[in-house]
Amino acid sequence: MPAASPAKPAFDLKSTAWTLTALRLQVADLPTLVAALDARFADSPGLFDNDPVAIDLAPLCDADPVVDFAGLLPHLRRHGLWPIAAQGGSPAQMAAARAAGLAEAPDAPTGSGQRGEPAAAAARQVVRAAPRVQEVIKEVVREVEVLREVEVIREVVKEVPAASGAPAMVIDKPLRSGQRVYARGGDLVVLAVVSFGAEVIADGNIHVYAPLRGRAIAGARGDTTARIFSTCMEAQLVSIAGIYRTTETPLPGDVLGQPAQVRLEGEKIIVEPLKP
Repeated sequence: MPAASPAKPAFDLKSTAWTLTALRLQVADLPTLVAALDARFADSPGLFDNDPVAIDLAPLCDADPVVDFAGLLPHLRRHGLWPIAAQGGSPAQMAAARAAGLAEAPDAPTGSGQRGEPAAAAARQVVRAAPRVQEVIKEVVREVEVLREVEVIREVVKEVPAASGAPAMVIDKPLRSGQRVYARGGDLVVLAVVSFGAEVIADGNIHVYAPLRGRAIAGARGDTTARIFSTCMEAQLVSIAGIYRTTETPLPGDVLGQPAQVRLEGEKIIVEPLKP
């Protein structure tokens, strides 16, 4: 009789690397955090879909305030954020995080003996400075990618025959980073948030009845009369007939986060408030 095949193992253990969103707490007071989270995400339900996050306690480490994780975690989950780890806190803060069921994200090695504490303090200083440096680098990379994608989009729309009298395309679900929607030959109507990194393209007008945070490209086949409308203008990039404007030119205060429209005036992009 043939020898029996060895039993297949029930599971494997393998190392992996995850990219997590970091939620950096600047205050420990629970009511303040709850109010800030509600205000930030009130206009963008569905922006997160149980996305894993790490709670960064570095700004609170030296003061060592008590963080009410038992009250904070359910509130984060209600907004679609799923906390799985904590990092950067004092020993007492990290102990409270572990007691709440959070894993401890590994810190950089600090050496041993009497040098451990000074090294840890130096590491905390680096942690505090690094996010701003990283944000500047990320912003530069984003702008380069935006300019590159604009050129790609121009080439793509040249190759796509325009439809005649196409009905408006209606999107009623949030568009997350990396998603792209193209309304060929007509207008595009979006009834939910267009997140940072998402892209909406139309040969005609674009209407976003929610926060517009990603890229909006109207008049993609050269219609200079096309316009972009949003009830909350925070766009990463707006473009009409190949003329575009990025976050390198900040939106004016009376437009940022307000109902606004984008139109062409000659070869200049105009962003202005929507008049009631």
